[in-house]
Amino acid sequence: MIFALPLYDDNPMRRTPVVNYLLIGFCIGAFWWQLGLNQHRVLYGYGMVPAVLFGRAHLAPYLHVLPAWATVFTSMFLHGGWFHLIGNMLFLWIFGHEVEDELGHLRYLVLYFASGVAAALVQGLSNPGSHVPMIGASGAIAGVLGAYTVLSPRANIHVFVWIVIFFRIINVPAWALLGLWFAMQLISGLEQARGRPGVAFWAHVGGFVAGMILVILLRRHGASLLQPQRSTVFATAPPAAFARARRASRGSVPSAGRPYRRAAGPWERW
Repeated sequence: MIFALPLYDDNPMRRTPVVNYLLIGFCIGAFWWQLGLNQHRVLYGYGMVPAVLFGRAHLAPYLHVLPAWATVFTSMFLHGGWFHLIGNMLFLWIFGHEVEDELGHLRYLVLYFASGVAAALVQGLSNPGSHVPMIGASGAIAGVLGAYTVLSPRANIHVFVWIVIFFRIINVPAWALLGLWFAMQLISGLEQARGRPGVAFWAHVGGFVAGMILVILLRRHGASLLQPQRSTVFATAPPAAFARARRASRGSVPSAGRPYRRAAGPWERW
């Protein structure tokens, strides 16, 4: 049996990722709110239904809570279960801080929602007559992964690997981990039967590509792309060794310090 779980990257956190924390908090809060309601009404009232979005169908009056266009945004904060929520929030926690650090708070928020919108539209256009509601932050988070791939493809992601009775932490390059993830989404989307309920693979593909494009358009003056490697690729160690390094430096490597940037205007501050 082999189990692998990404834990954190080796990019030092140079500023508090306020927006990333807020997005995680809103998603968790929305999930708790969702648990206390009728799930059918939540899914169809706040989830994105392609046939409704493109005007091919209409919801029953008791399900019609918001305009169809608004569900593109509300669907980003809903999740289908604990594993769906935890998996999405883990990836947002690992990769979001670097993207927010490079873009600034407001630009990061724009990238997140724009990627989510692109993801919803691509998923909807893959089957515009579908009556299956789409929910989840994974499309927007895919945009964050795409942006991270452009910013720090050579950063190492510390992955916990469990092979039968052996436990190790392995440094895996971001380009390899995220490239494999994207390839799996693309292949799965091509293989998935049209109209069949399941994972919104095309939302992941659309969000990832949108994030790669948007980070180039939105990056601040002085923010560099394709940043250099910070630690040894495919290095392995027991989990305790990386935990000590993490506590010592807030990452697996000492902080590189804050590079010089020109004084930020209102757009950069947010």
